[in-house]
Amino acid sequence: MAERERVRRVVILGGGTAGWMTAIALARQLGRSVAVTLLESEEIGTVGVGEATIPTIHWFNQLIGLDEAAFLRATGATYKLGIEFVDWARPGHRYFHPFGHYGAALPGVAFHHRWLRARAEGLDLPLAALSLATHAALDGRFAKPATEQRSILSTLGYAYHFDAGRYAAHLRGLAEAAGVVRVEGRLAAVERDAASGRVAALTTKRGERLAGELFVDCSGFRALLIAGEMGARYDDWSRWLMCDRAVAVPSAATRPTLPYTRSTARAAGWQWRIPLQHRTGNGYVYASQHLSDDEAAATLLADLNGAALGEPRFLRFTAGARPEPWCGNVVAIGLAAGFLEPLESTSIHLIQSGIAKLLTLFPERGDDAALAARYNRLMAAEMERIRDFLILHYHAQRGKPEPLWQACRAMALPEALVEREALYRRGGRLMLEADELFREASWLAVLEGQGIAAEGYHPLADALDGAGNIEQVRALAGLIARAAPTLPMHDDALAAAMGEGGR
Repeated sequence: MAERERVRRVVILGGGTAGWMTAIALARQLGRSVAVTLLESEEIGTVGVGEATIPTIHWFNQLIGLDEAAFLRATGATYKLGIEFVDWARPGHRYFHPFGHYGAALPGVAFHHRWLRARAEGLDLPLAALSLATHAALDGRFAKPATEQRSILSTLGYAYHFDAGRYAAHLRGLAEAAGVVRVEGRLAAVERDAASGRVAALTTKRGERLAGELFVDCSGFRALLIAGEMGARYDDWSRWLMCDRAVAVPSAATRPTLPYTRSTARAAGWQWRIPLQHRTGNGYVYASQHLSDDEAAATLLADLNGAALGEPRFLRFTAGARPEPWCGNVVAIGLAAGFLEPLESTSIHLIQSGIAKLLTLFPERGDDAALAARYNRLMAAEMERIRDFLILHYHAQRGKPEPLWQACRAMALPEALVEREALYRRGGRLMLEADELFREASWLAVLEGQGIAAEGYHPLADALDGAGNIEQVRALAGLIARAAPTLPMHDDALAAAMGEGGR
């Protein structure tokens, strides 16, 4: 392929979390062979909903060579062992979606089938008793997973909570040090190649021309390139995910900081609570059909653990995705590609997933129809599976009388989710594709937590000695119960990770 056709210049429109994650990743992986320029304006605010993450963030941190201690200090980060769901299945009920694994990796059938058989034969032991992450989180403790597979600590998983604004600023510093050029300004015009239709350059209001072969749209909900220029359509999923607004407000930090996110169901949606070192993030995701903005803000402000540190900020959105986030030589990453509410903290994962796929499929030229088609298929499949996982939370609940929850119980589900629920109910089967984001432990936690109980178990579990299986499951629960109190308190673990004077 001729040298002139190579992608030598990538232009990113928009900063924030998506823009700067993309910039540092491209700079680290492509080195100086490709010039990376990012256009953003200080006049334009960022959404900043991505304060909580899931364990896949470790891949991104490794990709860019992130120094964890510096990152923790710079972003006010805390550790996260999972999400507590309050009042979701029914009023007064709680369950925990832990990171990591249940039980232990034993030969033969998957561990949860051992638990299901033991339950069928009379063992009254909740699923949560078999998760070290759950025990540790609810006790305010934290430890990183052990590499030795025989250790019960190897069943742990973790992620982070952090200040999204500080995170973007931290990544900006790393990206500029790696050679990314930031241009301050607002987009004025997009120059297109008359023959091919490709984007050729962006022009700022100051008249600067930013030419490139590949353009990444990180302009958020405005989607200035992917929608404004390329005309990519948006699939509306609000018939399943009915919430279309969020109001957020920070509050004073509380001690001790808890190593988990809390999600509490409300009359017209749900409220998040995310503990950081320097503040607590709070928000109410709601359906405007059932609640006014003023009522949402009042509900949120009345349920803060500390004093509010600012005025409520409102966000409007439509749940959905663009089936073609790569069109021509434009790739949309982040909110420009779609939005799934932060119920399972997937916003930042979807940014890094788009980045990972772009790196894998990085084109010789800016536009490559075959690579774009592959990218679009992979992203669409991932978005749909995450969508179904979120729908499960809304659909599988009972005893909640409000109109939103009645509508969620009654709505027709995507066929794939109907099949998953039926397979689990019938025999405890968790039928996952190899590349799915949420693995067995996550589906198990939410299915059981939301009240979808398996009526059977895998036939391979019948090969186990019944009494011996019950004793083994009970022994593992005992091991976890004894191990959890030996772990460091979360704030102590955090201080140690940051080094002396880190806080």
